[in-house]
Amino acid sequence: MAAMHPDVVALVRAIREAGRPPFEALAPEEARAAYSAGRAALQPPPDPVAELRDLAAPGEAGPVQLRLYRGIGTESDAALPCLLYLHGGGWVLGDLDSHDGICRRLANAARACVIAVDYRRAPEHPFPAAIRDAAAALAHVAAEAEVLRIDPARLAVGGDSAGGNLAAVLALMGRDGSLPRSVFQMLLYPVIDLAMAGESYARVTDGVPITAATMRYFIDHYAPDAADRMDWRASPIRAPRFAGAPPALVLTCAHDPLCDEGLAYAKRLDREGVPVTALHLGDQMHGILTMGRAIGATAPVLDFVGAMLREAWRSAAGEPVP
Repeated sequence: MAAMHPDVVALVRAIREAGRPPFEALAPEEARAAYSAGRAALQPPPDPVAELRDLAAPGEAGPVQLRLYRGIGTESDAALPCLLYLHGGGWVLGDLDSHDGICRRLANAARACVIAVDYRRAPEHPFPAAIRDAAAALAHVAAEAEVLRIDPARLAVGGDSAGGNLAAVLALMGRDGSLPRSVFQMLLYPVIDLAMAGESYARVTDGVPITAATMRYFIDHYAPDAADRMDWRASPIRAPRFAGAPPALVLTCAHDPLCDEGLAYAKRLDREGVPVTALHLGDQMHGILTMGRAIGATAPVLDFVGAMLREAWRSAAGEPVP
């Protein structure tokens, strides 16, 4: 097993000494409360942004709540490039508040608009409810681009963990024409294959907050019907082809049961002609992007992701190198 960064070692030790039960030992509502309670200790104070407001998109089960951010230094009347952000949390945890810090940081780092999506969560709303809400949000954002002051030709999709799963699906749906096309997909330690067959599932079984058992807990809630897990909208690595998908950034961490499937996804994208940047953090664990108070690598990694977004939008617009 790869060595852990000292920040990760210290955080894992603190979690163990606090006696916090693993998510899989809790009922979903208890797990949500525990996830929310850890936010103050793990996340730094929120970055200021130029604009923040709550919105809603029409969805099949009612309004899908959104939150819009415009980065510091952007012009108030400019049509900004836009990232549709899907939060992580195993489709069970997380909401607009849990990933507010990530969205603020990316809006500022990318000098862009970020719109976060509060999709329906499992087990109350299993597969494919989250995908349908995410798709409704993307369609709404594209249709309302002028009102939202964003550039519909520079839409990106992204997310972490379960949100990365949803973003990968939206990217493929856009390629196929059932949704507006995105020009970039930002996949941060994404869930890619609900079969849980990657070797890292056998390797990461204890010692970190998100283990193989934790992922089984989440997947069992999200896709309780095993047949659904073979649907490419649940396991995007099972899509029949990737050619024509938008360029991608795939972030993986060694101390993560999702590590190997993320690496495999990046390799398959590359093999089928999709431009891909694979960023592997050998000394980090799953979930670090919402742990910036404890993990020093969080801020520079998010700044790198923001720079990758800027570059993707520059390339999509055909702009020269600044």
